[in-house]
Formats: sequence, C-alpha cells, structure tokens
Amino acid sequence: MTIAQTLAKPIRALGGTWDTQRAVTALRDAGHGHGDQRQQEKRARRALRDLAAANVITKTALDSATYRLAIPATDEP
Repeated sequence: MTIAQTLAKPIRALGGTWDTQRAVTALRDAGHGHGDQRQQEKRARRALRDLAAANVITKTALDSATYRLAIPATDEP
C-alpha cells in the first residue's frame, strides 16, 4: 500500500479539511512516522498531491495546501 493510499483511508473516514500537519498526524498514527519532522511533512505533502491528482481530494484555495474530500461526479443532471 502506498503512503497516499494509507492517507486516503482516514481522509475518507473523517472528511473535513486536510493540511500538512493533519496528514502528518494521520500517517504517524498509521505507522509512517519515521524520519524527522521535515521528512514527515514532505511525505505528507507528496501524498496529498498524489491524492489530489487522483481526484480523491481537492484544494480548498489555490494559494494554500489545504484540501477536502472531492465530491464524486454523478450521472444525474
């Protein structure tokens, strides 16, 4: 399982907004807390960007690294 897949689980379960610090905490709780704080933050930001690229989450503002769960597209008008 990738770091992004690991992070996707709590994001889907908890919802709300997600920033680097919240992602670091979730990844640390899932056993991915190795390395210093800077390494953990880099890992979390990469996972957030990967999830955004996969349309799992979306940025809440263009100038911040804050995300929320993406609203799935529906076939209904």
